[in-house]
Amino acid sequence: MLLTDGFPGQRLRVLPRPLVASALRRAPTSALLVTDAGYFPRAANHGRHRTGGAPEAIVIVCVDGIGHCQVEGRSTVVAPGHALVLPPDCAHTYRADPQRPWTIWWLHAAGTQVPELLGLVAPDGREALVELHDSYRAVAAIDDAIGFLERDETFPNLISAAGAGWALLAQLAADVVAGGAQRSEPVRQAQAYLRRNFAKPLSVAELARTAGLSPSHFSALFRAATGGGVVEYTKRLRMARARELLITSSRDIGDIAAAVGYSDAFYFSRQFRTVHGCSPSDYRTGHREGQGG
Repeated sequence: MLLTDGFPGQRLRVLPRPLVASALRRAPTSALLVTDAGYFPRAANHGRHRTGGAPEAIVIVCVDGIGHCQVEGRSTVVAPGHALVLPPDCAHTYRADPQRPWTIWWLHAAGTQVPELLGLVAPDGREALVELHDSYRAVAAIDDAIGFLERDETFPNLISAAGAGWALLAQLAADVVAGGAQRSEPVRQAQAYLRRNFAKPLSVAELARTAGLSPSHFSALFRAATGGGVVEYTKRLRMARARELLITSSRDIGDIAAAVGYSDAFYFSRQFRTVHGCSPSDYRTGHREGQGG
């Protein structure tokens, strides 16, 4: 027999359905609302069978043990470091492994923004198994959602829980877009290197060699993970530092250009204008006149 709850050390919060209906008619929880959330440690015999699915999207983050899910004849093994995502109204059965019952953090989410985020997690509209790049961050988001709902069910805490739920779904979407953790590791290493060395001369070929990849393969992975090329990514890092120096120092434009990796101050100014829509001097003047922070 499958157990839906009742595990020693568990945490569980389920909003009353009238409250859910009310919150989904009111901004900002109409965009995203955490309706249920919990933590089930070593959940032996845990499972659910929903012939019509749930009205909300379900996210189950496995941190220990193993679980199994069946949807329309498709079987999925859910291992630690992965999140099972079930869209609304998706008939399913999931259960803890009899020999190695899972430990899970989970939540249900509804609202108008949920389909948009799920569209990135599972473009085909089916269930999805997401390899988490940072399991601790995913667990922290669910832990936050549970904590807010444990305080009380007032509207401020529903909003705060919604923020935690949005952070979780956004993390899942970002992990899917970036690719599997192993696939994206060379990109993360390159990003860390560029953040430390953005002012140095750029060589895509050198970055690729460091990652043990061909330049074309590395460039494709980098673009898929970040939405742009290495040159554009580096330019954004340089411009972020340039903005900081323009606002917080009195250094002249040529010095700032050199500090962020541009030997030609005129070229730096042109690049700055393409990103910010104004010259470095105008940007500095605007912020000194009170337009910033």
